Amino acid sequence: MLSARNHLKGIIKSVKLGQVMAEVVLEVGGTEIVALTSRRSAERMGLKEGDQAAAVMKATEVMVEK
Repeated sequence: MLSARNHLKGIIKSVKLGQVMAEVVLEVGGTEIVALTSRRSAERMGLKEGDQAAAVMKATEVMVEK
């Protein structure tokens, strides 16, 4: 089971498949979250534009600097 604090539900805006990796853009409440996963994983999950999905984050810290 996942904690409510570490996943965000949204709609897949785009999936770009490379030779090894895939870039998945998920729109969550008007904000885009970009995730990289293996091409194989993206294909096995059948990710495509318009699908509902969740971004799951596992990190001990996140740093943002401007």
